Amino acid sequence: MSRRRAHDTEDEGYDHRRNKRRRVSENQEIEDRLESLILRVGERSTSSVESNLEGLVSVLEADLGTFRLKILRILSDCAVRMPEKCTVYTTLVGLLNAKNYKFGGEFVDHMVKTFKESLKMCRWDAARYSLRFLADLVNCHVISATSLLQLLDTMIDVSNEDTVPQVRRDWFVFAVLSTLPWVGRDLYEKKESALESLLLRIEVYLNKRSKKHHNALRVWSSDAPHPQEEYLDCLWAQIRKLRQDNWAEKHIPRPYLTFDTILCEALQHNLPQIIPPPHNDAFVYPMPWVVYRMFDYTDCPDGPNLPGAHSIERFLIEEHLHHIIETYHHERKDCAAQLLSFPFKHKIPLEYCIVEVIFAELFHMPTPRYLDICYGSILIELCKLQPATLPQVLAQATEILFMRIDSMNTSCFDRFVNWFSYHLSNFKFTWSWDEWDSCLLLDGEHPRPKFIQEVLQKCLRLSYHQRITEMMPTTYGKLIPQVPVPNFKYASEEAASLPGTAVAHQLVVAIRQKCSPEEVVNILKEIPNSGYSGEEMSDGTFNALKIDVFVQTLLNLGSKSFSHSFAAISKFHSVFRALAETEEAQICVLHNIYELWSSHQQMMVVLVDKLLKLQIVDCSAVATWIFSKEMTSEFTKMYLWEILHLTIKKMNKHVIKLNTELSVAKDKLSKADSSSSESDEDAPTKRKKPITHADKPSEEAVERMEEKLEAANVNQKRLFLIVFQRFIMILSEHMLRSDTDGRDPDTDWYRWTIGRLQQVFLMHHEQVQKYSSTLETLLFTSDLDTHILEVFQQFVALRA
Repeated sequence: MSRRRAHDTEDEGYDHRRNKRRRVSENQEIEDRLESLILRVGERSTSSVESNLEGLVSVLEADLGTFRLKILRILSDCAVRMPEKCTVYTTLVGLLNAKNYKFGGEFVDHMVKTFKESLKMCRWDAARYSLRFLADLVNCHVISATSLLQLLDTMIDVSNEDTVPQVRRDWFVFAVLSTLPWVGRDLYEKKESALESLLLRIEVYLNKRSKKHHNALRVWSSDAPHPQEEYLDCLWAQIRKLRQDNWAEKHIPRPYLTFDTILCEALQHNLPQIIPPPHNDAFVYPMPWVVYRMFDYTDCPDGPNLPGAHSIERFLIEEHLHHIIETYHHERKDCAAQLLSFPFKHKIPLEYCIVEVIFAELFHMPTPRYLDICYGSILIELCKLQPATLPQVLAQATEILFMRIDSMNTSCFDRFVNWFSYHLSNFKFTWSWDEWDSCLLLDGEHPRPKFIQEVLQKCLRLSYHQRITEMMPTTYGKLIPQVPVPNFKYASEEAASLPGTAVAHQLVVAIRQKCSPEEVVNILKEIPNSGYSGEEMSDGTFNALKIDVFVQTLLNLGSKSFSHSFAAISKFHSVFRALAETEEAQICVLHNIYELWSSHQQMMVVLVDKLLKLQIVDCSAVATWIFSKEMTSEFTKMYLWEILHLTIKKMNKHVIKLNTELSVAKDKLSKADSSSSESDEDAPTKRKKPITHADKPSEEAVERMEEKLEAANVNQKRLFLIVFQRFIMILSEHMLRSDTDGRDPDTDWYRWTIGRLQQVFLMHHEQVQKYSSTLETLLFTSDLDTHILEVFQQFVALRA
C-alpha cells in the first residue's frame, strides 16, 4: 500500500513538471505567433491593410492580459526597425488605445523610454524614428498635439546651446524637420500659431549656422545643371514647399484615416517632459552631407514624372530607398528585389530613383557607408531582374557622370573608376567607346582621358592585357596600359655597363639553386660600399647598389605571380631587414621595386602592402617615397594614392588595436582589484569562491602597453605631418612658379593635387581629427595660401 502511494506521488511530480513544460512551450508558441502577426501586418496579402489591422487588434486585445510586456516590446521594436511601416503600427496602437486606455498609456511610456535611451546611447537614427512614431501617434489620437509641440520646442532649444558642436544642434533641428511631413497637417489644423512659431525658430537657426563644410562634401564643384544643396537647406526648402501646399503630401499611406470615427473618440495621453541629454565630448554626432542630384523630370522621358527637387515626396522616397539599402545590403539579391518592390513604384520613375539613390550612397562624402563593391553588386542584380529598363537608365547615368567629370570631386572620381571597371567586367567589357572618343583630343591630365586610362588599368586587374587591347578601338591606343612585365635592368642591353651586373647574375644562379639568406649576404659583400649613382641618398649609412642588385634580382625571379613574389620576400626577409635599416634605405628599396615594376600598378600596390606587413619598410618611408622627385611622373595616377591610403590605414589600424588592447587590460585590472577588495570585505561574513587572477595583467604589462601606444601615436602623428607638409610644399611651389611665370595656377595637375589633399583629410578624418590643433599650429598657419588653408578649414568644420 505504502509502495503504491510513493509511486503515485512520483507520478504526480512527473505530471506537474510535464504540465509546466507544456505550459511554457504553449506560451512560447503563442508569443512567436503574436510576433509573426505583428511583424507581417500591412504586408502584401489578399485582404486590405485595414482588415488586417482589425483582425490583429482583436487577437492582441484578447492576449493583452497574459502577453502585455511582450506586445509592448515588439511594437516599440517595430517602430524603430521598420520605419517604412510607421503609420501601420501607429494605427494599430491607436486602435488598441481606443479599446484599452491603460495599455495606450503604457505604450507611450515605453516609447518615450526608447526615445530617451536612443538619445543617451547616440543611436541617432533610432531616436529619429522614435520621434517620428510619437509624432504620428498624434494623428491617431493617442498623444495630444500640445504635448508633442512642447517636445519639439524642447528639441529646438538645443539649437541655442552655446559651446557645443554645430553637428549636435544640426541633428536636433534635422530630427524635428524630418518629423513634420507625418504630423504637419494635424498641427497646422489644431495648433497653427504654435507650429509657425516653431518654424520661425528653425529658420532663425538655419540662417545663422556656418556652412564652411559644404564645399568639402560636394560631389561636383559646379551647380549646373543641379544645385549641390546642403542637407538641412534642402530639407528646409522641401518643408517650406509643403507648408505652401497646406501640409498635404502624396506619399505617406495613412490607414488611420479609415478608422477616424473610432480613433477620434479615444482619450489622449500627454507626453512627459523630455529633456535631451546634455552634450558629452564622447558623443559622436552624424556628420553633415550634401544632397546628391543626378536626374530631373527632363531625364525621365516616359511614364510618371520625377518629383521636383524641393517636393517633400522626393525626400520621403529617397529616405525609404536608403533605408531598404541599409536593411538588405548584406544580401545583394534580396536588396535588389526589395528596391524593385518599392510600394509606390507606379507613381514614380522607380529605376531613375533607385539609380540616383545608389550613386548618392556610392559618392557620399567623406566616405560611403559600405564598400564600393556592395553598390556595384546591387546594380548588377538590378540589371538582371529588370533587363528591359534598368541597364538603359544605368547607361544614361554613366553618360551623365562622364560628361560632368570635369568638376567631380577626386574621391568620387576614384569611386566612379572602381565601380565602372567592376561593372564592365561583369558585362563582357562591352561599352560604346566610340561615343567618348572626343576626349582623345584633350590633354592627358584632363579628367576625361584620365578616367578612361584609370578604368582600363582597373579592368587589367580583372582581366588580362590582350583582352583589354581587343575590347578597345584602335584610336584609344595611347590610353591602353603597358604590358605588365618586369623591367630587369641587369638583363637589358645596357647591363654590361652597369655596376653590379656580375653580382646580379651570380645572385640569380644562387637563388635558383635554393641558396640560404646567409649565402645571399655573402654574395652581396662583393659589392663595394661606394661608387654608385645612388650614393647621394645614402649619406654613408647604407649601400644603395647592394639594395639595387638584391631587390631587383629577387623580385624579378619571383615575377611569375604574387605568390612567387611573396614567397621570395618571406624567405629572404632577414636580408631585407639588414639592408633596409634606415628610412633612406627603405626609400631605396621602394624605388627599386618601382624601377622593376613601373608597368604593373597592381604588383606595386601588393608588394608595398607586403613590405609594410612584414615591417621591412615603415609607413613614413612610403609617404616620403610617394612625394619624392622620382615619382613625379606617377603623381596623378590612382595607384600611388591607393598605396598612400593603405599605408595610412595600416598605421591607423595599429593605433586602434593598441588602444583597444590597453582599454581591455585596464578594464581587467580594475575589475580584478575591485573584486579582490569586495572579497576581503565579505570574508568575515560569508565564504566566497576564491577569485583567480590568471587573466589579470600586471601593472608593468599595462605600463608597457601604454608606452607602445604612445610610440604608435607619435609615429601616426609623424606620418600625417610628413604627408601634409609635402602637400603644402609642392602646392606652394606650384603657386609661386605660376605667379612668377604669369600663368593661371588652376591647372589639371593643381586640381588633382588639391583633391588628393582633401581626400586624405576626409578618408582618415577620425584619426586626423586628433591632431587638428597640432596641424593648425605647425602647418596650416594663417600665412599659407588661402586655397590650401581652405581645405583644412573645411575639414575642421565637419565636426565643429
